[in-house]
Amino acid sequence: MIDTLMKLPTVWEALKESDKPVVLYGMGDGADKVLAAFERYGIKASGVMASDGFVRGQQFHGFTVKKCSDFEREYGDFTIALCFASQLPEVMAHIREVAQRHKTLVPSVPVFGGVLFDREFLVSNQSEIGQAYALMADEQSRRVFEGVLRFYLTGELELLDGITTGKDEAFGNILRLDGNELYVDLGAYNGDTIDEFLRYCGGSYRKIVALEPNAKNYNKLKDHCADMPRTELWQLGAYSHNTVLTFNNKAGRNSAITSQGVQTQVAALDTVLCGAAATYVKADVEGADREMLLGAKNTLKQFKPKLNCSAYHRFEDLFRLPLLISQLNPDYRIYLRHHPYIPAWDTNLYCV
Repeated sequence: MIDTLMKLPTVWEALKESDKPVVLYGMGDGADKVLAAFERYGIKASGVMASDGFVRGQQFHGFTVKKCSDFEREYGDFTIALCFASQLPEVMAHIREVAQRHKTLVPSVPVFGGVLFDREFLVSNQSEIGQAYALMADEQSRRVFEGVLRFYLTGELELLDGITTGKDEAFGNILRLDGNELYVDLGAYNGDTIDEFLRYCGGSYRKIVALEPNAKNYNKLKDHCADMPRTELWQLGAYSHNTVLTFNNKAGRNSAITSQGVQTQVAALDTVLCGAAATYVKADVEGADREMLLGAKNTLKQFKPKLNCSAYHRFEDLFRLPLLISQLNPDYRIYLRHHPYIPAWDTNLYCV
């Protein structure tokens, strides 16, 4: 697999060698990271565009933000570097509609960390990539694993179409929740993933334990769960051990460990559970995924709860997380699924 991938043009090469102007689509953190990568790889950006409703003549890194139609009048045709993420059906449909008119590539930059995905990354991690690929439990998992690697490397948008499945498939065919679950929600946000759990377990459960580090989100979570019996809520982040770390103070679900922000208590899941036998753990912990697993090692070893873990916050997560899970409990069958999202976010490990 690695040999085949190594022969493919990288997204950075394709953008650098484009015979058309390269226009960034999107502003914000993703575009910041893409422009930094452009500087590293010697790629020239010719402009920045946003969806029509977001264009107000603002400046971004020295560019006046324009509409797609503005660049069509200016350049005729051009190459688009997509720099934002969405799972909204109407937004994804719009991206694909624009991609039918102009070559659209998706430079993959990590949600957390500064490592970029290129041939050097493939070569330096080829052994672990091969080992993780061998752990995949079914053909769809292997297809997703290779497809995500190809997408990271080439930025070809259409690659996501062939590997995307809905969550019903993962919950129905892999997790198969029932009415006797002790559910642990790590990164519970405002309770939306508790609602997801209730939908798939039929509304019955033994207990819910939910952790959310952000104070605003935690208050929303408490309100959301106020009338739910057998529910235990903690304003904590999940980590490898009990300590205090600095989190950013963003509203929303992207609260994460950072260098500046709010001092926040974090804890190992093993400590929180105190030996309770969790049966299902969902974890979306914004870049601390490896540390979360290390903090749950006794739970995974002793009770082997079903796992639903994000595998996209760092490029390394795709292979290092399944390797760690298998190390902690070799009896796990490890599946990989990508759900509707551009770019390859909402790529999750399901382990049973």
